[in-house]
Amino acid sequence: MKVTAVQNDTKHILIVGGGYVGLYTALRLQRKLRKELRRGSVKITIIDPQSYMTYQPFLPEAAAGNISPRHVVVPLRTVLPKVEILTGRVTRIDHGKRKVMFKPVAGDLRQIDYDTVVVAAGSISRLLPVPGLAENGTGFKTIGEAISLRNHVISQLDIAESTDDPEIRRKALTFVVVGAGFAGVEALGEMEDMAEYSTRYYPGIDRTDMRWILVEATDRILPEVGPEMGRWTVESLRSRNIEVKLETRLESADKGHIVLSDGEEFEAGTLVWTAGVKANPVVRHGSLPVDDRGRVKATEFLTVHGVADAFTAGDVAAVPDLTNPGEFCAPNAQHAVRQAKVLADNLVRRMRGKPLKAYEHKYAGSVASLGLHKGVANVYGVKLRGVAAWFMHRTYHLSKVPTLNRKVRVMADWTLALFFRRDIVSLGELQHPREEFKLAARSDNAHAA
Repeated sequence: MKVTAVQNDTKHILIVGGGYVGLYTALRLQRKLRKELRRGSVKITIIDPQSYMTYQPFLPEAAAGNISPRHVVVPLRTVLPKVEILTGRVTRIDHGKRKVMFKPVAGDLRQIDYDTVVVAAGSISRLLPVPGLAENGTGFKTIGEAISLRNHVISQLDIAESTDDPEIRRKALTFVVVGAGFAGVEALGEMEDMAEYSTRYYPGIDRTDMRWILVEATDRILPEVGPEMGRWTVESLRSRNIEVKLETRLESADKGHIVLSDGEEFEAGTLVWTAGVKANPVVRHGSLPVDDRGRVKATEFLTVHGVADAFTAGDVAAVPDLTNPGEFCAPNAQHAVRQAKVLADNLVRRMRGKPLKAYEHKYAGSVASLGLHKGVANVYGVKLRGVAAWFMHRTYHLSKVPTLNRKVRVMADWTLALFFRRDIVSLGELQHPREEFKLAARSDNAHAA
C-alpha cells in the first residue's frame, strides 16, 4: 500500500469532495493563501470521483437540451491550478491519525496523510427497498443521469412511432417521476415540455398519447416555495395533463410494471427516482462524529463538533441554523455556496490564530423552472409564477454558476435557442459506444465460420 505524504514543514489541507463546498472552499483558499501556496508552506488537495463540479440546478435544462452538457460542469483542474486534484473515492477517514484511505479510479488503495480535513462529500440518492427500483429506475443527480434521461425519453418516442403493438406503444409513452422536490418537479417539467415539443416531428404521436405521472408520498409538492405556490404548481402541472398523485407511494417497479399505493397498476418505460437524498456514507466509515441521519456533527463555525483540525459543510453536514434555533440548515445549493465561503475564511483564521465567525444565513426563498417560459418562485416573500418566475430562475442561477467562462457559455446557449429550433435526437448509443463494433465482430466471426 502506497503512502502519500507531504514535507514536514508543509501544512496539508485535504478536501473530501469537489462539489459546491469543495470547489468554492478551494477557490477561496487558493486566493487567500496565494503566498503560502507559492512558498510551498501550504498544500491543498481535493479528492472526488469526478474531476469536475456539476452545477445541479441546470441539470433539468441540460436534460431538455437548452444547455450543452459541458456547460453545466466546471473542470476542477482548470479553475484550481494551485490545487492537487485526485480522482477516486475516499473509503475511510481516520482523523485520529490524520489519514484517509483513497481508492483511485485505477490502481491500489492508497493512504494519504493530512493536517486539516474539510469534509464536503455531499449526498447521494436515498433509495427505498422497492422491488425493481434499482433495476429499472434512474436518478437525477449527475450530468450522466440527466443526459441519459434525455436520450431515453426521445428513444421512447422513437419506439412508439415505430411499433404497431399498442402495449409496447403505451408503455413507451408512459413516464413516471417519483419525488416532488425541486429535482423531481423540474425534471418532469422540462422533460414533458421537451417531449411535447418533439411530437411535431412524430406524426404518429399526439401529446395526449403520452402519460406523465408525478408521485409524491406527502400531501404537497415543492415545500420550499410555500403552500400557496405549491398548490399553484400542482394546478399548473395538471393543466398540462400531468397526473400529480399526492400521498401516494411507489410499491413496486418490477420489470417496468408500476404498482402504486393507491392501487393503480400499469406499465411504464421510464421511471425517475428523486425521492430524497442522504449524506455520503463515507462519513460513517471513520472516526468523525455523525448524527442519527448519518451527517457529520458540525458547529455554527463549520468545524466538526468536538474535533480539532476538521471542518465540514453542505449536504454531508448537520449545520445548526442560527436563524431558526433548534433546526439545521437545509441541504441545498443556497446554503452550501455560502457555507463554503465562511468555512474557507474560518480555516484561514484558524491558521493565523484569529477568532472564527459563525455561519448565519436566513433562507432567501426558492425558484423553480417548470419548462420553457414556465416557473414558480417565492423569494423574500415575493411570489411569482409563469414567465416572470422562469426569468428569475434563469437570472439567479446564471449569477451563481461558477466562473465567467461558464456564465458566458450558458448565456450563449440560451441566445442561440432564441433563433434556432431545439435538437430532437437521441444519442443513447453514446452510453454503449462499442455495441456496433461488437455486432460487426460477431457478423465477421459468423461469416468466417
